[in-house]
Formats: sequence, structure tokens, C-alpha cells
Amino acid sequence: MLEHVELFFKSIFIDNMVFATFLGMCSYLAVSKKVSTAVGLGAAVIFVLAITVPLNWLLDQYLLQPGALGKWLGAEYADYDLSFLSFIMFIATIATMVQLVEIVVEKFSPSLYNSLGIFLPLIAVNCAILGGSLFMQSREIPTLGLATTYGIGSGIGWFLAILAIAAIREKIRYSNVPPALRGLGITFIITGLMAIGFMSFGGMLTGGDEEAAKEEQTVEVEEAKTNSEEEKVIANNIKVNE
Repeated sequence: MLEHVELFFKSIFIDNMVFATFLGMCSYLAVSKKVSTAVGLGAAVIFVLAITVPLNWLLDQYLLQPGALGKWLGAEYADYDLSFLSFIMFIATIATMVQLVEIVVEKFSPSLYNSLGIFLPLIAVNCAILGGSLFMQSREIPTLGLATTYGIGSGIGWFLAILAIAAIREKIRYSNVPPALRGLGITFIITGLMAIGFMSFGGMLTGGDEEAAKEEQTVEVEEAKTNSEEEKVIANNIKVNE
């Protein structure tokens, strides 16, 4: 349970898709002019990441990894390596889920569908969505439950990022921004400041590890000193005996 909580908060704050890796910036900047559209797109991203990351985890474990086919088809298929299909399979899964989201949004919320425009189908090629699956693969997340937690946490992190910038951009319309910085200029500056703020969460889950590492180093130094003193005593005894 602790692993799920740690991975959940780490994927939201420390490894935030927007502020840590700057993925999904195109839709982040384009659809963040209104809070209502930002909420709709953010919810769609959460749904897509929550579904595609565990699905792609299953594909990676039982189809794409070297020797994965041997786990369920027999030892004669263990030598097959389908890892070169990772990008194609991941994007196919993402495109399927995005198409489902597009159908649901168009059916139940036509106004949101019209306001999102081209950026709703573009979720299929949103680098943040593909990045979630690729990070899951590269970090070798061990279980399906942790992969689901990572997908949900990454989606919530992207949702919080676009919601925050949308709220700020709505308020900043009434501020006295210098003409040269109006529009994307001030938006990039605010995004950079928000990224610096999110970097402060970096020590939230690593402080204990650093302290443990320092304690281990201290113990190793003390053991080395003790061993050297014992070697000196033994050497002196040998000299006395001689």
C-alpha cells in the first residue's frame, strides 16, 4: 500500500508531466484559456492515462518484452522478441481509447466537444499520453496495480497543471501585463515559475532515503576505522613477538 501512495504522489508532484518533463505542452497552452475547457480536457486525459497505462503494461509484459510469448504460448516461442512493436502497439491502444472518449464527449456534452475542437482527437498524439506508457516501460513498474496508480497519478498531475494555468490566465486578463509579454509570453513565465514551485516537492519522498544513505556511510567509515585499528594492533603484536 505504501508503494502505491508513494508512486501516486510522486507522479502528481515530483514527476509531473508538464512541469518536470514538459510533455503535452501544445494542448496545455492552447486549451488553458478557460477553466471549463481545461477541466474537460484534463478529465479526458486522466481517463485515457488511467486506461492506457495498465493496458500497455499488459501488452509489454505478455507480448512485447523479450521472451514474453514464452510465458503463455510455450517455451518454443520464448526466443521471439517483439519489442520493436512497442510504439505501434502503445499508440494503437491510445488511439482506441481517445476515439471512445471523443464519442462519449460528443454524445453527452456537445458544447465541451465544440470548445475543445481539434485538441480532443489530438490527445491520441499527445506526448504526455504516450510518455506515461513509455515511462511505465522504462521504469519497469512491476505490477498491474502500480501501473494503474501511475497512470491515474500522471493524469491528475497533468489535470492540476492545466487547471492552475487556466485559472491564472482567466484572472490575468484584468492585470496590467506589459504589452510585450501579453499572451504566450506571460504564460511561459508563469509556467516556469510553477515548475520551480513543483520542484520543491522533490524532497518530499526522498528525505528519508538520503538520511539512511548518510547513516550507512557513517557506519561504513566507523567500520573501516575499527578494522584499521585492529590491523595496527595485530601488526604491533607481530613485531613484539619477533
